[in-house]
Amino acid sequence: MSQPVAIVTGAGRGIGASTVTALVADGWWVAAVDRCSPHPVIAYPMASSDDLADVVTAADGNAAAFEADVSVGAAMAEVVASVTDARGRLDAVVCAAGVVAGGSPAWEIDDTEWDAVIGTDLTGVFTTARAAVPALLAAPHGRIVNVASAAGSLGLRHMSHYAAAKHGVIGFTRSLAADLAGTGVTANAVSPGSTTTAGLDESARIYGLESPEAFIRHQEPLGRLIAPDEIAAAIAWLCSPASSAITGAVLPVDGGMTATP
Repeated sequence: MSQPVAIVTGAGRGIGASTVTALVADGWWVAAVDRCSPHPVIAYPMASSDDLADVVTAADGNAAAFEADVSVGAAMAEVVASVTDARGRLDAVVCAAGVVAGGSPAWEIDDTEWDAVIGTDLTGVFTTARAAVPALLAAPHGRIVNVASAAGSLGLRHMSHYAAAKHGVIGFTRSLAADLAGTGVTANAVSPGSTTTAGLDESARIYGLESPEAFIRHQEPLGRLIAPDEIAAAIAWLCSPASSAITGAVLPVDGGMTATP
């Protein structure tokens, strides 16, 4: 099969869903992965099976849905095995699954909330990469793209577990790139700023804001929130052959949020 194959986690909505759309438009076949069930610790609703099905339907035969929890290594290994058995190859993995929680200072976060955020946002990147790398090594130009955050460069009041996870994603991505030296597989991260997703809605609730639009004040010099498809465009480019000289990089797609005071 000549059509390149990608796995995208967190594909039920937001950045993950937009990434599926972008990759399909570029000629990819995509395994769209999401947990599609309520999270017992996270306060806001997760993407549903119907959400994921809508993403796949829009791909017009160039995607398939997989329901799996990225924090469970065996589940991600099963996804990778299913995809490679069915399609005969794996060319790229995009780790976009993520959750948001907070509202307490670091010393008041309980174990369950800490584990929920770290488990999805950081451990989920590790389990997906660990499962995928053996298949990617056989690809003509294997790609790993991890979704970090501007929070990976900053400290966040009352969201220390989220910031820790995103700092970890950046460190893991750079280390993974070093481990992949000489293989032809690259590993990079994108760091979105305030993007119109369910996670931003939850962040606004955590901070007691009337609307996510309040985050625009952090988004200078762009002066507006970012759309998920703008993040997806950067991810799709990093998955393409055009990015062949880039590895271990962190690409800010944050409207200048981390470039200015």
